[in-house]
Amino acid sequence: MSARAQIGAVVIGRNEGQRLLNCLSSMQNEIDLVVYVDSGSNDGSLASAEEMNAETVLLSDEDAPFTAARARNAGFDKIMARPDPPELIQFVDGDCALEPGFLTHAAAALEKDQTLGLVTGWRTEVDTGVSIYNEMCHFEWHRPAGEIMACGGDMMVRSGAFEQIGGFNPEVIAAEDDEFCTRLRKAGYKLVRLPIPMTHHDANMTSFSQWWSRAVRTGHGFEQVNDLHPDYFVRERHRMWIYGAVLPLLTLVGAILFWPLFVIASLVYLSSYIRTVKGLSVDGLPTGRALKHAVFIFLSKFPNLIGAAMYRKRKRLGREMEIIEYK
Repeated sequence: MSARAQIGAVVIGRNEGQRLLNCLSSMQNEIDLVVYVDSGSNDGSLASAEEMNAETVLLSDEDAPFTAARARNAGFDKIMARPDPPELIQFVDGDCALEPGFLTHAAAALEKDQTLGLVTGWRTEVDTGVSIYNEMCHFEWHRPAGEIMACGGDMMVRSGAFEQIGGFNPEVIAAEDDEFCTRLRKAGYKLVRLPIPMTHHDANMTSFSQWWSRAVRTGHGFEQVNDLHPDYFVRERHRMWIYGAVLPLLTLVGAILFWPLFVIASLVYLSSYIRTVKGLSVDGLPTGRALKHAVFIFLSKFPNLIGAAMYRKRKRLGREMEIIEYK
């Protein structure tokens, strides 16, 4: 059996079109075993994947809602059902293309250190110039290498560790990768980001409405994952509720009833904005871009809060956790 056959790849997607073709093409000379899991696409994605020699799984939403977590689990199960399943599984989102050679470095790192549960690398955005939203994604992806708390959905995981913790939680519709990583760490495994490119992502966000929907989904993830793991997303939730709910209420009350309160709340907002700009600049973003990014980070607390409230309502009413799409 070839070295490449020792690694299985799970690609998930829903109406990714050309992005999926780019993803599968990037794997053709890298890995022999690729499973594509489709979550109800209507653009011919399943047929395209089969034409590119990927094994396929078609999910139905009759029994359960589509989620990225559910799709990854289904792909993993498909691979592990083989007579001689691989020990390492590379997960890749269908809007990402794999960097040549990453699999070799990732597998070597996992082989060298048996305490590692997963390794990841750097994800980059393919077209940062098309919109500020894509540019923000690109900056968001690039985080320091070394031992980490969590990572995004592109990762190479030890199959035994995946099975030990029960895979992804299919009810988590956003930040499911953070939730998975949290359980992996609690099971005693280390997580590492290698200082090398891993995947090239195509966010394809060109409108404010897309960015808003993505931010709503993020807020849903903050609230749901923190509900499952109270020690995670603590700062993110505090900022979301303070800057998205408490301060706007104080500002409104101050504007109507007590002007000093309005001034104090406004100064708190201004101070937060300045700190955000400085933080982005320290992380390497030019000042002009930092000023623009900080505006959207400030605004994001409002859709984040909507997403959090959506989760709380769904939980209270016992409703299923359905995905929130932005493209």
